Amino acid sequence: MIASHFPVLLVVAPLLAAPLVVVVRGTRLPWAIAVAVCAAAAVMAAELLARVTASGPVSYAIGNWPPPWGIEYRIDAANALVALLVALLALASLAYARRSAAAEIGDERQYLFYALMLLCVAGLLGIAVTGDAFNLFVFLEISSLSTYVLVAMGRDRRALTAAFQYLILGTVGATFYVIGVGILYLATGTLNLADMAVRLAAVGDPRPAVVALAFITAGLGLKLALFPLHAWLPGAYAQAPSAVAAFLAGTATKVSLYALARIWFTVYGADSVLRDVPAGAILAALSVAAAFVASGIAIFQDDLKRLLAYSSVGQIGYITLGLSLQTQPGVAAAMAHVVNHGVTKSALFLLAGAMALRLGGTRMERLAGAGRTMPLTAFAFVIGGLSLVGVPGTAGFVTKWALASAAFEAGRPLFAAVVLLSSLVALAYVWRFVELAYFRDPPAGAPPPGEAPASMTGVALALTAAAVAMG
Repeated sequence: MIASHFPVLLVVAPLLAAPLVVVVRGTRLPWAIAVAVCAAAAVMAAELLARVTASGPVSYAIGNWPPPWGIEYRIDAANALVALLVALLALASLAYARRSAAAEIGDERQYLFYALMLLCVAGLLGIAVTGDAFNLFVFLEISSLSTYVLVAMGRDRRALTAAFQYLILGTVGATFYVIGVGILYLATGTLNLADMAVRLAAVGDPRPAVVALAFITAGLGLKLALFPLHAWLPGAYAQAPSAVAAFLAGTATKVSLYALARIWFTVYGADSVLRDVPAGAILAALSVAAAFVASGIAIFQDDLKRLLAYSSVGQIGYITLGLSLQTQPGVAAAMAHVVNHGVTKSALFLLAGAMALRLGGTRMERLAGAGRTMPLTAFAFVIGGLSLVGVPGTAGFVTKWALASAAFEAGRPLFAAVVLLSSLVALAYVWRFVELAYFRDPPAGAPPPGEAPASMTGVALALTAAAVAMG
């Protein structure tokens, strides 16, 4: 039955479709192929999520080599949810890109854009489903290399600088990760994550495991833009094409967060190392700094996409704060915020791209009076911003409440206070947009009232509605 092969087809389908898109070229057919493949991936991920929810984890042995000797794809509720998030946001971004890519990338390079998007999707889905530490590294590089080029496709020359900075820091992160995996392999003799956990618990000397944990956390910390390892993110998100920025904001850092959580709680969860070293305390301190400092920096940005980028660093701080509790409610709240922030921030970047198309850019001065020139888009942006703040009735409120409850349950009421107080900082940068859009007059030469093309606005509004519905 074909459904039994969904774990591998989830990755293979976009991986094989990417070179096909390069061969057919053009604009319409590559777009149609990319959309169809991502829609199929979303269906497969949804079926896997339903299956593991009903029957428990699914194991798929690549080439019929049983684990731990061969590569295992292991699906449970957590990574099936991450895979579904990746597939759905890829589908939304590609649907949006039909019009935005023509304006931001040009017809002659669109087939390359769709091929790279498919490679990135394949890499991110591979990270989510693999149960092998080195295979995770391979998929990490597939997604990263395609992402560097996607960022460089931005229409401004600064996109090349942002992509180069992302390349350098991303390569450092990948190197740190693979060094950590190498140390774990020397200590345990296996690359299978589940088998590694069993063998690590039997290792007498904890020092290799501690060093490996440090390398892996630092490496994935760079990939997920953990404060203060976030230097690549603002430039990459601000200069990338709008559809790319939306997709990366919703998925790339979130999948790296999932990978970090998987290493921490699958490989180290049964071992004393994670309890004996102050990893949780260090992660908590960095998370608190991210929630306040990055959100504070966002207030003073003069470009809407850079504001959203720094906001992402702050929101990542909430997720890692949940992980730092090292409790089941904390991890569950963190995963819930992964989904919430993924959907909400993708919607906001798509809305920002729609405003850029009609208003000529995302510089703050261009957004003056946007509530009158693009009333539907501006209103949706405010709703998405309120979800970032955590206003009741939005997904942000649900996940922040879960984080605060997990903090109280873990005996860390100070963390709950951090969630509340940093939300006030988030309110300040959302208010900047409200003040510009509704209390300023449109600049001279502003377009007449209207919206971006329906294919762009519709996708962005659908994601915004999802952020409200999840609340």
